[in-house]
Amino acid sequence: MTELDFSSDTAAPAHPEVLRALNDVNASTQPSYGADSVTQTLRKKIEVLFETSEVFVWPTHSGTSANALALSLLCPPTGSIICHEEAHIQHDERGAPEFFTGGGKLNLLSGRHAQIDEERLNEALRRIDRSFVHETPAHVLSMTNLTERGTVYDLETVAKYARLAKNADLMVHLDGARLANALVSLKASPADATWRSGVDVLSLGFTKTGAIGCELIILFGDARSKSDELLARAKRSGHMPAKMRYLSAQANAMLTEDLWLELAGQANKRAKELSTALCESSEISLASPVQGNEVFVYMPNAVAKHLWKQGVKFYRWLDGSYRFVCSWETSKVAIDELSERLQKLVVA
Repeated sequence: MTELDFSSDTAAPAHPEVLRALNDVNASTQPSYGADSVTQTLRKKIEVLFETSEVFVWPTHSGTSANALALSLLCPPTGSIICHEEAHIQHDERGAPEFFTGGGKLNLLSGRHAQIDEERLNEALRRIDRSFVHETPAHVLSMTNLTERGTVYDLETVAKYARLAKNADLMVHLDGARLANALVSLKASPADATWRSGVDVLSLGFTKTGAIGCELIILFGDARSKSDELLARAKRSGHMPAKMRYLSAQANAMLTEDLWLELAGQANKRAKELSTALCESSEISLASPVQGNEVFVYMPNAVAKHLWKQGVKFYRWLDGSYRFVCSWETSKVAIDELSERLQKLVVA
């Protein structure tokens, strides 16, 4: 029986254009540590993409390193980072943000569908008192788009939350591991979804979109003053790749002719089709709106166990729901096959 893998978009292979780009840069020697022409091209592409020259770009190989390094620039060891209680930096990075900040604490807030509730945010901001020695005052607001529930923060909410944070003297970080999927859903530009909405530092992901392993730390505007510190921390932590051109080549391939958005759009479309197929069963219901490439559903344990036995790969989530993820390679055939296997269970 054919395995149907909806476990993660990182389970998908790299896109052929990425492999082609890597082969192209492998043809000659280049300077090390980001002084190569491929990385210089990437920096120019980022300026065009985000419609500003006030950016600093640093490639790294994983989302965890991108998030942890970025947050270490913004939060001191004695401070805290406001984020959602389901955020990737809380549940999936084994304390990397705390480790890289030297002890910075995560200040966890609740909210439906992994989006920070505005009232909870206002309460957290009101409680900040940097003169009170017993408190761990917040220095950063970190949001995720797509969220860990596959939902999108709309531009108005990002801008409102960023404004509230900055009024409380906080910096704003955005975990954009699946930003491409959010942009397609929002029909928004990268600039509007980030620095124009008040984001200071972005962790921009390409790995989940179709790269082998490539994430970018992007500093906007005044946050560029922290670029020297970023380089020092990257070197000290082992995230200064000597052959950076191989990371940059992946990003360049993704950005050429908006391939990253095209692939994210394909994944989003498949997720909609997948949600329809799953919810054809009366025993399955959506746990969160489908706004990107992830589908969260509630189903009886017996149904989940049947699908696992039938070679369908997906994860049980924090609240007892189940997560299915579509990638750029997910086919309509795979979704039709899942539907058939589910129908067999219903018939049985």
